[in-house]
Amino acid sequence: MTSRSNGAPLLEVAHVRKVFSNTGGLLSAQDVVALDDVSLMLQGDEAKLLTIVGESGSGKSTLARCILGLTPITEGSIRYCGQEISQMNRAALHAYRRAVQPVFQDPYATYNPFYRIDRVLNMIVRKFKLASSTGEATKLIDEALRAVDLRPHDVLGRYPHQLSGGERQRIMLARIYLMKPRLIIADEPISMIDAALRALFLNILIDFRDELGISCIFITHNLATAYYLGGEIMVMCRGRSIEEGAMDSVVKEPSHPYTQLLIDSVPSQDPRNRWNSKRTTNAVEASELTFSANACVIVERCPHVMDICRNSRPPEYVINDQHTTACFLYDDHKVAAN
Repeated sequence: MTSRSNGAPLLEVAHVRKVFSNTGGLLSAQDVVALDDVSLMLQGDEAKLLTIVGESGSGKSTLARCILGLTPITEGSIRYCGQEISQMNRAALHAYRRAVQPVFQDPYATYNPFYRIDRVLNMIVRKFKLASSTGEATKLIDEALRAVDLRPHDVLGRYPHQLSGGERQRIMLARIYLMKPRLIIADEPISMIDAALRALFLNILIDFRDELGISCIFITHNLATAYYLGGEIMVMCRGRSIEEGAMDSVVKEPSHPYTQLLIDSVPSQDPRNRWNSKRTTNAVEASELTFSANACVIVERCPHVMDICRNSRPPEYVINDQHTTACFLYDDHKVAAN
């Protein structure tokens, strides 16, 4: 497993841009800017939970795939422990793939349907030389399954189609428990499992952070899920990071109008008033609107839009030491360092 070098951050995403092109030429009507100058950093001194929230099409999953090395970036830099992942040699890339593990959305597409669950877990033990004997491997697998609230005799010997979606996702977490990575990239991992099991899944990620020191970047469109996890949050809209900081600060006192619209769109727990009275017709899908690259991403639905919003891209302003926002409403605040 790769170790931290020279005090470098565990993961650093710096000014990443990703353009999907249908023409292979200059930017055109067929090109899609999926990520537009996105930056984030996870220090390696202690395990962290970072939740990335946004509507469909905001760039969340593209960012996850870029971090995992599955999608090449167009511009910018992604470094793990100070090393650019696109320039890693075979040995370094092998170590990176062990240290940074994915959990994807669809638990039904993750497994080979012809292999029993035993083979999935035993393959990890053999590939990464986690045990010196069959007995030790069995003990490790049993421990990993129990750590994610699965009974070994209920899942071992069975094929993937014989397990529920929640069980399949927890098998993925058992796989991660065996490997003890530094970082998990979880892309909408609970959207296709029963509601009753979602809290269990999230609690396991929290336990991994607190007990095993494993950080996690958790991607979701659900603000309630983000708030349950706690930690830090980054709000994305149309390929940009528009607000980030400590979970309580951002959710309880959102500064960006887009974040406010997201929070206003969450149903109230009061059955007599399911929707916040502040919710307006501005709260529509971002993909339905158009915008200029040299403008704020929500100029067409922002209730506070100003002329400068239409002509300039807002920088990140410091709200407090745990909270930044990209909105000209805070032009009297200090600009955050890049």
